[in-house]
Amino acid sequence: MKTNLTLLLLVALLTGCRQQPETTTADLLEPAPAETQGMSEDRLGRIDSMLRQAVANEEIPGAVALIARNGKVVMHTAYGLADTPAGVAFEEDDIFRIASQTKAITATAVMMLWEEGRFQLDDAISDYIPAFAETGIMETFNEADSSFTTSALEAPITIRHLLTHTSGIGYGMIDGDPRFRKAFAKAGIIDAFTSDPVTLADNIPKLARMPLHHKPGEGWTYSEGLDVLGYLVEIVSGMPYDQFLKTRIFDPLGMADTWFYLPEDRADRLVPVQYWEDGAWRPFSTEAFEINYPITGAQTYFAGGAGLSSTAMDYARFLQMYLNQGEYNGQRLLSRTTVEIMMANQIGDLWAGGPKDYGLAFGVVNTDGIAHGGEGGPGTFDWGGYFNTQYFADPGEQLIGILMKQTQAAGSDETGWKFRQMVFAAIAD
Repeated sequence: MKTNLTLLLLVALLTGCRQQPETTTADLLEPAPAETQGMSEDRLGRIDSMLRQAVANEEIPGAVALIARNGKVVMHTAYGLADTPAGVAFEEDDIFRIASQTKAITATAVMMLWEEGRFQLDDAISDYIPAFAETGIMETFNEADSSFTTSALEAPITIRHLLTHTSGIGYGMIDGDPRFRKAFAKAGIIDAFTSDPVTLADNIPKLARMPLHHKPGEGWTYSEGLDVLGYLVEIVSGMPYDQFLKTRIFDPLGMADTWFYLPEDRADRLVPVQYWEDGAWRPFSTEAFEINYPITGAQTYFAGGAGLSSTAMDYARFLQMYLNQGEYNGQRLLSRTTVEIMMANQIGDLWAGGPKDYGLAFGVVNTDGIAHGGEGGPGTFDWGGYFNTQYFADPGEQLIGILMKQTQAAGSDETGWKFRQMVFAAIAD
């Protein structure tokens, strides 16, 4: 009797195993009807109407929106004009300067090397880039000539500090403290975008000579730390940073349209940046940097904090890898346990009382964020970019939202918060 019972249980177990669907991600991010993925078609229609109205009201010139659930794309739509003066419409496969959305990709590269045992997160960055052994905290600043003095660090900047913006390093032209903007400008620090023949090996040692805002680990200051980590990847891997990303991340994930500098056959898909002036959307330019850096100039600086350009679909592939706990399309980039580390609160109470914690280069919704509303469920991770791009992904709901624009000084634009709030309100299961 025991033998027969054992055989019956074994047969049942094997039968059950055969009935389980094969685990594969080969068909992820294909289009699917919204209702089949627990999304309301009517409520997605509200998002469509909101974005069309924003274009009609001239709040934005246009955008590309992508929503995916359960690894299926339920909405991918282009709106408005990518180049208003020329009358060129947005296309779904347009390429955008994603700026600070680069940071999550750099953090991924760092953690891939961390998984290989190349370093520990609390290693001093000066162990790999010796110039940081002399970095100090700003003590005095001379307005007359932008000179400064520093005090020595009691404890060094670590790799973890750089990933979490707690190193004390500033961010040049977008720094909140004008003293740091002036000091960076005088030293010729490249903040992110350049057409000059500069490399990470040129820029990062100069950055190490800049003063810090505060002691490492004692404050949160948005910084060029991810540029430093791009250089770390070069040093540790022995590969130029752009090649590391291409061979280790972009090619495996099928991100064929993600580059620091676009090949000629993709250059015409780069969206111009526009700004609102005198009642019209106009091409944006600035003396601070060459706005067309992805397709012009020396193309030698690989800014790990802000240099990449990409499409909505490519970035969705990257986010889906995280929702799949480190794997996409049969390619595993990270372990599930590593993803959990990256999404854990890494900065303690430095953002105390807010709707989000901060992980390793991601904002992560906490319980306060759930009560706040419109942010997503626990663990929803997000960030955005300088040229008005944004993303969020909710692991619990298996939901991705991406809204790509290319604007500056778009003061009346409310599409970002509306899009996110309305995406979560479109869940219907």
